[in-house]
Amino acid sequence: MFSDKPNIQILTSLLIEHQIKHAVVCPGSRNAPIVHNLCQCGQINCIPVTDERSAGFCALGMALKSGQPVAVCVTSGSALLNLLPAVAEAYYQHIPLLVISADRPRQWIDQLDGQTMPQQNVLSQFAGDAVSLPEPRDEEEQWYCNRLVNQALNQLYQHGGAPVHINVPVSEPLYMFNASTLETNQRIIHVHHNFTADLSPLFNRMQTAKRPMIVIGQTADYKHLIDFKPDNIVVLHEALSVGALPFEKILAVNTAADRLMPDFILYLGGSVVSKRLKTFLRSVKQACCWHVNDDGLIFDTFQCLVGVVVCPLPQCLRQLNLFFNSNSGHFDNEFADLWKKELQKAEEATLCYQPPFSSMMAVKMLEQSLHDKRCYTHYANSSPIRLANIYARHHVWCNRGLNGIEGTLSTAAGFSLIADNPVFCVIGDLSFFYDQNALWNQQLKGNLRILLLNNGGGAIFEGLKGARQSPVFHTAIAAAHHTSAEGICRQNNIGYQAATDEDSLKNGIEWLTSNTAQSQRPLLLEIFTSSEADNQALSNYW
Repeated sequence: MFSDKPNIQILTSLLIEHQIKHAVVCPGSRNAPIVHNLCQCGQINCIPVTDERSAGFCALGMALKSGQPVAVCVTSGSALLNLLPAVAEAYYQHIPLLVISADRPRQWIDQLDGQTMPQQNVLSQFAGDAVSLPEPRDEEEQWYCNRLVNQALNQLYQHGGAPVHINVPVSEPLYMFNASTLETNQRIIHVHHNFTADLSPLFNRMQTAKRPMIVIGQTADYKHLIDFKPDNIVVLHEALSVGALPFEKILAVNTAADRLMPDFILYLGGSVVSKRLKTFLRSVKQACCWHVNDDGLIFDTFQCLVGVVVCPLPQCLRQLNLFFNSNSGHFDNEFADLWKKELQKAEEATLCYQPPFSSMMAVKMLEQSLHDKRCYTHYANSSPIRLANIYARHHVWCNRGLNGIEGTLSTAAGFSLIADNPVFCVIGDLSFFYDQNALWNQQLKGNLRILLLNNGGGAIFEGLKGARQSPVFHTAIAAAHHTSAEGICRQNNIGYQAATDEDSLKNGIEWLTSNTAQSQRPLLLEIFTSSEADNQALSNYW
């Protein structure tokens, strides 16, 4: 039996028609009829998660893995506000995250009644669309409700993917489950125009360049980039795409930076982590940049943007390969050769450098251990993703759309729920303890493996010039602490080991990367270092 609320009937029916396969559902009374329908329909896999903030990132992780929209359903009031970090992250990464919120009847909003606040546009800054459904009283209002749901669900696929918010007012009585079937509702199909992008303006400008450089930012289309290796062209990328190149090592020590400067920059994809690279390219004079993206938005990251090409990355790469195959002779071979030699030297230096016991050593050991394993790797923001850009020679996942520290563990946990291979999450202490409710999920499996880098606070803040001069640096800025994850693991049935020196680290990495089939629960290895040791290891490397 199903809820007889017309707007919930229409919503449930169209979720099935639009092939929404997964939903993360949070507890509540106002959203209970919606959750009931989602669970009862038999065509949507429902994952219960109690903490709404964690639920949002859990759904985001599932959407990352599946490549398809995933819904997250919450009750009314402040529950919805807890989804904002995940929605903002989904917005900047173009992830189709569907937010479904229950609401109080419109006439009770802002009337000092419980959980009554304006909900329709609370996420609108970061949502591709936000609609509030009517509670239909006649056929015309049912038609309007159908149209709004179709409109919202189609927006999930626009502009390369976007989060969408459907707000559902529900009047009492809430628990009338007396509809024997779901009524069929008409799906409005949105057809995407299959076009061939005209890249001639880009190619015409590129032909006049002598020292072109391609910079690849974050992208989920990394598999299309594996074979993209044009001759005599400098291509720089990080772990957020197809794996890190040690170009930061070059920029940190090279005294002949002028010889390394391009006269043309082609920027593909999203965010770039490296501040050194951004600073370097912003200093380049007499150069221009073209950015290729799906939605035509202007991102002048390097402060020399002259053109934007609206084109899906796979299609762009095919045309770029054709262009470079027939035009490679136009470019300065010495420029490409210099970068190739410098990258080889930097790679040799990176491999030869043996960091002392530190977070850096832990990441190096983990990446060496994962070299020949089929797995997925998630890195948290701040120090972890920067260590990935030193050692990860493969694609890594990271919530880099907004760069927040929250939600990494929940995202990786959600990813692991529908992944068959191991999912590794490398995370710092502040990010972990902030998001510890990700482990408060009884659906987690043994394929989730966590490397927790615990140096007692935000060590990265020590690199901020002048920050230590504040008398509250340790307590209020770097958030120093003496917290361990052991108790959290015990209460959530997570396998736990700790490492306090190089020998225990080696043993711990071997334990963490062992055969996933041998464990029925997630595993966590906590590395206890110090901010001083971590910063010294990096300083010596640079």
